Amino acid sequence: MADKKREEILDDGVLIEMTDEDGNVFYYVEEMIIPVDGENFALLVEVKDDKHKAGCDCGCGCDCGCEDDDVIIAKIIINANGEEEYIEPTDEEFEKVQEAYEKLLDEEE
Repeated sequence: MADKKREEILDDGVLIEMTDEDGNVFYYVEEMIIPVDGENFALLVEVKDDKHKAGCDCGCGCDCGCEDDDVIIAKIIINANGEEEYIEPTDEEFEKVQEAYEKLLDEEE
């Protein structure tokens, strides 16, 4: 994960803009916050372009991969400017968040 910030608040979530090390820009929607060990982690789902929305399963044969949602987990920290920033969690943090998420899913069933 590279440059991450809250870009704007949408009706159905927070839009996050991320730029990778090659300068490619990706957009994610914050689906949920998962608290673990006193820290917050965000479940982020990639926003697809106008033609192919996330999870659209368009079936157009375009090999866009639109039926596969790109989902990532990011740790939310407060940076030196006092703003929220998204960073890559450690392997140990990732595993704990994954366990907490699975537990939440089990409770919903």
